[in-house]
Amino acid sequence: MVDQPVIVIGAGPAGTRAAQRLVQAGLRPVVIDENDRQGGQIYRRQPENFRRPAEKLYGTEAAKATALHTDFETLRPHIDYRPGTTVWGVSETGLMTVRASTVDVVPFSRVIIAAGATDRIMPVPGWTTPGTYSLGAAQIALKAQACAIGGRPVFMGTGPLLYLVAWQYLRAGATPAAVLDTSSLTTRLRGLRGMASRARVVANGVRYMADLARAGVKLHAGITPLAIESSNSHVSAVTWRDTKGALRQVACDAVGMGYGLRSETQLADLLKCEFMFDPCFQQWRPHVDRNGRTTRPDVYLAGDGALLRGADAAEAAGQLAACAVLHDTGHTIDQHETAGLHETLAVMNRFGRGLAQAFPWPAHLAASLPDDTVVCRCENITAGEIRRAAGELDAPEMNRAKALTRPGMGRCQGRMCGLAAAEILAAAREVPVREVGRLRTAAPIKPLPLNCTVKS
Repeated sequence: MVDQPVIVIGAGPAGTRAAQRLVQAGLRPVVIDENDRQGGQIYRRQPENFRRPAEKLYGTEAAKATALHTDFETLRPHIDYRPGTTVWGVSETGLMTVRASTVDVVPFSRVIIAAGATDRIMPVPGWTTPGTYSLGAAQIALKAQACAIGGRPVFMGTGPLLYLVAWQYLRAGATPAAVLDTSSLTTRLRGLRGMASRARVVANGVRYMADLARAGVKLHAGITPLAIESSNSHVSAVTWRDTKGALRQVACDAVGMGYGLRSETQLADLLKCEFMFDPCFQQWRPHVDRNGRTTRPDVYLAGDGALLRGADAAEAAGQLAACAVLHDTGHTIDQHETAGLHETLAVMNRFGRGLAQAFPWPAHLAASLPDDTVVCRCENITAGEIRRAAGELDAPEMNRAKALTRPGMGRCQGRMCGLAAAEILAAAREVPVREVGRLRTAAPIKPLPLNCTVKS
């Protein structure tokens, strides 16, 4: 397939910079974007008929978002841009895509996967109640639909996104009822050394928290989630325990929840890339070298789909992955360019791991989930059923548990439940979570329309 184009999957920070570098070298890459407009999740654009200013949409990152959007528009004549298109599988001849209801196979010589990340969810009793959203979904509602998930939402989970989304809602006029963080002040201090490598970003986070506090929003640290309560089949309150063990409750009309991010790895899995367990982020991810090369010679990764480091790192990683593609296909690359990118990413690596220490994934919560808590909402599988797979059915790893009791068998293929289900299985078997492995990916990785037609 040497005469076929280079494909970039994703048009967020990593995908845009990768495409830009390929164009600078004289290539015309194919850019496949699941969204209708470029920007990814963090710099997601509003619909063309909306006119909210960038400062309202992106806060302190407005200038970076605008620059990325502007640079992409400059690229448009020089790339084959395919918006609203999902890569759902892999065949011997290329990537299998769908746009509207038309299925196509796109051949490639090399592919850069810049698929980003999605919310990492820890279930809690009541989390399937109408009015409960992921943090990413709450953010999409503001950016892409100019509406709020509620007038008095609670934001619960951990990580920088928790405070950013709460702050964005405050700025939009929907004052949060509370922000509930499972991370304690002690763990945040533990990660401060790594985060100090990017003092400006830390200062922005402190600003968000200060603005929320000044507006009267209660910020609770070190909490233990107990339940999302409902009234008339809709969210009405959140119950939790504070650091002293006292039972607390706050009334609300919506909940946004998320515990950091999980890399989107399904395409790398379908393309047979090798994976590794990252003990810092407590999840499996594709094995990549410092330039974004995977263990398959024609597949490269960039951005949060490879390593969770944020938007600025994604831009540098996208450019670096493109440089790797160009080097591997006979182009001359200035070593000063790659050295500068490596230096930038070294700072981002320290910061990313500092964040993981400051706002850790609360794996311990999985062991105490009540048996009747729904974990896999696609298949309505409870924590008790996963524990039954671990014990009575003697499932030693996630794919065996999936075969026996169906967690991860639904339309999202474990995107929402897979990491929490693995923690439940590991806790029930009293083994480290890495020993229960990861769910294998199967096509289609996302649902397809029933009326699909094949492009001739």
